[in-house]
Amino acid sequence: MDIRKVFGANARRFRLALGLTQEAVAERMGVDRAFISSMERGLQNATLLTIWETAQALEVRPVDLLDEKGAKARSS
Repeated sequence: MDIRKVFGANARRFRLALGLTQEAVAERMGVDRAFISSMERGLQNATLLTIWETAQALEVRPVDLLDEKGAKARSS
């Protein structure tokens, strides 16, 4: 599975679990909502800093965003 899709699927799963909108996550990260949308769709190539900021915004560990098992559970 493409790591960008894994990251995006996990970010979406954690965002929804927190009951946050894309706009709310974007605000926490200081980015535009469109950035969050493209990130969740696997179109954004995340940097280490983006991974860190996303994890902070979603209150998870950075490694949780890269877990293929979590991403596959969501897509099944």
